[in-house]
Amino acid sequence: MATIIGVTDNPQLWVVMILILASITGCYSSLLQKYTIDYEKMQAVQAKMKEFQKIYREAQLAGDEKQLKKLNDKRARMMEEQMAMSQEQFKPMGWILIVTVPIFIWMLWTISRMQAAFDLGTIVAMPTITFPYLGEIGLNAISFFLPAWILWYMICSICLSQVIRKALNIGGL
Repeated sequence: MATIIGVTDNPQLWVVMILILASITGCYSSLLQKYTIDYEKMQAVQAKMKEFQKIYREAQLAGDEKQLKKLNDKRARMMEEQMAMSQEQFKPMGWILIVTVPIFIWMLWTISRMQAAFDLGTIVAMPTITFPYLGEIGLNAISFFLPAWILWYMICSICLSQVIRKALNIGGL
């Protein structure tokens, strides 16, 4: 079993392996987003919408029906433009999933095999992760409605993605 799984000799290597896989996920997802989303256009649309909302709100408070009718026509066009920008954010999602899903399937398969080996007594210890405030938790233990390994993956991926996004100067979503 140790040769199939590869890290059962030192179960704590799982924490590092999940960290590495999360950093790989963070890198390619950030790079895909950088090159598929036009952040400058997105910021321009957001600024335009913010200014429009300010003018619209002033017209509402003033009770200017003529101005509101004129702004309602413009509002429909602005909403279409904002919807197009929202759809653009989903462009890289398919590519990100193509790489991420196999990583998750492999980890799920490997950790479940390791759990089965632990249950049979083939391996002595199941890997654990030490979380702040939660203490030491087994990889398959449920915490916050998720197995601990998924929670660790998410924490690592989010944190590393933010660092990568800042380094690549990628706009916020």
